[in-house]
Order: sequence, then C-alpha cells, then structure tokens
Amino acid sequence: MSEPEPSDEDLLRRMMAGDEDAFTALYRRRQAGVYRFALQMSGSQAIAEDVTQEVFLTLIREARGYDPARGSLAAYLYGMARYQVLRCLRRQRPETSLAASEEPLGASDDPLGDLTRRQSIDAVRGAVLALPTYYREAVVLCDLHEMNYADAAAALGCAVGTVRSRLHRARELLAARLGALRQAGAARPVTSPARCLI
Repeated sequence: MSEPEPSDEDLLRRMMAGDEDAFTALYRRRQAGVYRFALQMSGSQAIAEDVTQEVFLTLIREARGYDPARGSLAAYLYGMARYQVLRCLRRQRPETSLAASEEPLGASDDPLGDLTRRQSIDAVRGAVLALPTYYREAVVLCDLHEMNYADAAAALGCAVGTVRSRLHRARELLAARLGALRQAGAARPVTSPARCLI
C-alpha cells in the first residue's frame, strides 16, 4: 500500500525543518502554475521566469510568513507572484505583447484549421492582456487556473464578493472585445485560403 501524497502544508513544514526533498517536491508541484499565472498576467516569458524564481526564493527565505488561516499555500504563492508581476510591470512598463504559444502546434492535416485556431487563441490572449489588471487577475485565477473564489480572494487580498464582481465585469469586457473582433473579421473581404497562408 502506498503512502498518501503529502499536502502542500506538510511539505512546507518539512521544508522549514531543512528537508530539501520536501522543497523540491513542493516546487515541482506548484512551479508550473505560478509560471503560467505570471505569463498570463504579463504576456512575457522573461517576466514569468523571473517571477517564478523570485516566488520560490521568497518562500525559502520567508516561509514563516504563510498563514494557513488566510488561505491555501497555492493562494499564498499566487499572491506573491501577483505582487512580483505588478512590480515588474510598473518598473518595465513594456509594450504588452502576446507571449509565444505555450505549446507549439503539431503537424496537422489541416493547416488552415491550425491557423484559425492559433488566431482564436491569440485573440483571447490579447483580450485577456488588454483587461485592466484587477479584472485580468480574477480571470486568470478563477477561469484559467480554476481557483475557487476563496483562494482567489486570499491571493488578491480582497473579499470573495470583490472577486465575483471583478470576474463578472471581466467576462463582460472579454465578451464585448471578442465580439467586436469577430464582427471586424466578418467585415473583412474573404480571401482564398491559399492567399491567407502565403
């Protein structure tokens, strides 16, 4: 019979007691989510990498700052990542550009379909990145990372009702923006598929 998987809090306690393997396990479990959050918030792979590294270095230095009564460890890590992303964006204020796709398109028998899917994905990414930060945070945490409202509220340092309100407004803004893009695409003259791929 195998042992049950240790919780994040168990791994953190062991890490604080000096267990390097516990930190490694915690890092492997949570690193990808923190990276994706930072990438989706910033649109920059470089910022996402820096933020992810800083979050885990901060966890090593300040693990005692985590209070389980305020939310899950995942919410705590996202909260740190949020702070770091906002700090980077304020400092650098780069042109918001879409990050390269997280996973490349595979070889397909339908290159036009792949191109259409890529354009749709890019349109959604662009629409999310165009949202004001407080709306973008709610969408990224709740819709893209499937975080519950309580953990999202803990990560954002606000009330659950605020998360719900921001998420509702963000979804309205996204629907309006994507609808406008769809209408603009429909208004353009249709070109042959061969000309689109050139």
